[in-house]
Amino acid sequence: MAHYDFNMPVTEQQVRALRVNDTVTLNGTLYGIRDATLIHMFDRGRTTRFDLKGHAVIHTAPNVKWMGETAAYPSGYAPICIGTTTSARMERFTRPLMEQYGARIVIGKGGLFAASQAAFKDLGGVYLAITGGAAALETTWIESIEDVDLDDLNPESLWKFRVKGFGPLLVAMDSHGGNLYTQVNQAARDKRAAVLAALGVKS
Repeated sequence: MAHYDFNMPVTEQQVRALRVNDTVTLNGTLYGIRDATLIHMFDRGRTTRFDLKGHAVIHTAPNVKWMGETAAYPSGYAPICIGTTTSARMERFTRPLMEQYGARIVIGKGGLFAASQAAFKDLGGVYLAITGGAAALETTWIESIEDVDLDDLNPESLWKFRVKGFGPLLVAMDSHGGNLYTQVNQAARDKRAAVLAALGVKS
C-alpha cells in the first residue's frame, strides 16, 4: 500500500501506478457530475466547454448557495455541503466519459461493475472510494466552486471545484483488474461458509 499526492490533471502512467488499497489525495481541479449531467451529455447530445482530460470526476449533486459573481465566488456559488452519491446508477457512462472526454479518475460511493472495470483496464482509469456520510468533511476540502456548466440541470450541473488536500481516498478499483468490492464479497462468502460448516449446516 502506498499514498499518492496528485496535482490535477494526471497522466495514464500515474493512474496505472495505483493499486487497490493505495490511497490518493487530490489537489487543483475536481469536476462534479451526476445522473442528469451524464444523461444529457451522452443520451441527449449535449457537450461541455470544460476540458476533462486527465481529470477526476466525483459523483455529486452539491448543496450550494448563490452569492453573486465576485472575486471570492467566481462561479457565483458558495459550497454548503458537497457530498457523494452512489455510483452504481452511472455505471454505463464510465467508458464514454473516459473515451470521449479523457477522464481518468471516478470518485464515488459503493463501487462500479464489470463494464467500468474493463474500461479502467483498457483505458487507464481508477475508482476512488469515499466513505458514506462524510459530506461535511469533504466540503472542508473544497476551496471554491470556480465555474459551472450545464447549469440548467442544477443541482446536477457540471461543477468545477478547486480542491486542496482532497483525501485520502481509497483505491477501490484499479487498472489491473483489482477490485476491493470483489475481494470483500469473496471474503464474506468464505467466512459464511466456514461458520456454516462449523455448525454442521449444509449450504
